[in-house]
Amino acid sequence: MEIRELTEKVIQFRDDRNWQQFHNPKDLALSLSLEASELLENFQWKNSEDAIAANNEKMKEELADVLMYAMLFAYETGINIEQAVEEKLQKNILKYPVDKAYGVSTKYTDL
Repeated sequence: MEIRELTEKVIQFRDDRNWQQFHNPKDLALSLSLEASELLENFQWKNSEDAIAANNEKMKEELADVLMYAMLFAYETGINIEQAVEEKLQKNILKYPVDKAYGVSTKYTDL
């Protein structure tokens, strides 16, 4: 299933419940951040491996929430997700050339 089709399913779910009235860009961005924090909470006081082993199902649900809010945000703001990702990848290719960024976590301004 493509992102567009999945977004349409999320929008249908929302619209069937008359929730669009609550989905302005500010509140969607806020909800996106909150859901990302809930995903992060699964790692609190654990290393990555232990957190994934203990909370994988919760992580899957929180990640789905993050993605659904991102889709709704994109829809409400007229952002084409595929295009946005492609454009950002092109910018990152320039910021992080392989010969300088390979195997390092240095920020592009310090490469």
